[in-house]
Amino acid sequence: MNNFVTKKKIGIIGGGQLGKMMILEAKKMGYYVTILDPTPNCPAHSICDKHIVANFDDKDALYSLAQNSDCITYEFEHIDYKTLMELSEKGNKIYPDPSCLKIIQNKYYQKNMLKENNIPTPDFYKVDSIEDIKIRAKEFGLPIVLKACTGGYDGKGNFVIRTEDDIDKAFDILSQNKNIPLMVERFVDFSMEISVIACGSLDGEANVYPVAQNLHIDNILHKTIVPANISENTKTKALELTKKIVEIFNGVGIFCVEFFVTKDGDVLVNEIAPRPHNSGHYTIEGCVTSQFENHIRAILGLPLGSTNLISPTIMLNILGEEGYSGDALFLGLDEALKEENVFVHIYGKEKTSPKRKMGHLTCSIEPLEKADIISKRAFEKIKVISK
Repeated sequence: MNNFVTKKKIGIIGGGQLGKMMILEAKKMGYYVTILDPTPNCPAHSICDKHIVANFDDKDALYSLAQNSDCITYEFEHIDYKTLMELSEKGNKIYPDPSCLKIIQNKYYQKNMLKENNIPTPDFYKVDSIEDIKIRAKEFGLPIVLKACTGGYDGKGNFVIRTEDDIDKAFDILSQNKNIPLMVERFVDFSMEISVIACGSLDGEANVYPVAQNLHIDNILHKTIVPANISENTKTKALELTKKIVEIFNGVGIFCVEFFVTKDGDVLVNEIAPRPHNSGHYTIEGCVTSQFENHIRAILGLPLGSTNLISPTIMLNILGEEGYSGDALFLGLDEALKEENVFVHIYGKEKTSPKRKMGHLTCSIEPLEKADIISKRAFEKIKVISK
């Protein structure tokens, strides 16, 4: 029998809601947690043991985090992978391995890695000029999608080119930062978007969660529905591809793979995130072991927990209301919590702004149709405005 030491120290790069939810699980098992985040009162600040207030690219701060930690993880992927690779080479334990960040941070490198391993994705090409876009527009037909290869999230850094007149506009907007490379992708007329959360262990095990169906509004995740309304064949493909992707990246910890489902039920990989993901929040109440607990278990070498679904679950993101910016004020929370099997998570961000992710709610109950009705009713009662 192995003796697991609960005095181990975990370092987390990022103190947002994902870092906060990691800490909540780490604290259940008695671990010491240090975060690195430039915002003094970030969501994770109130529950961490130590907070290094510094920019994410501050090399000295990253080295300090390593000195204070037995292992390091991160809540988002757009960080200084070079310094993390240096630390890893010096013997520091960093999960997922920073070598995968170099690939995943760049959408073009990411898609190339998938293509080399026979993972289906939309057709894509690197872009160096407006002429490159015009060539692919003729090859693919319009619409096509122009993407910044690095730095994008929630649809930022993407431009759907629907007419020839959009080509110059799209290139001008996304090439303003000359240091960011561009790529173009064939537009996928998908039937739905799905995602699969998986957790890789130190011994190479990969546990997958149920397939989630995702609905977006203005490129921001609005609702996650579990289980997804897909065929057994589509489900099998998504789960098998996710396991293969975790293996390709030697993944330790949580990975999220986002897919497009085509009209004929096939799946194409859209993006990969090497961390807990918004579309996996349903696992907190909906599954035996949440994505956050399994992430902590994985990076510490503990046995992974069951990913089985307890009951159908709906997750809805709570965003800042349009027209409000400033100190956050939540309305209707008491009324929402009166609803059956509804759980509300408030992230603790001091400031709200339009469409900022301020929290989420879930409803986990049989049958799925009932969960949908109840979650919608609760969601409509909550508003995030400014004081």
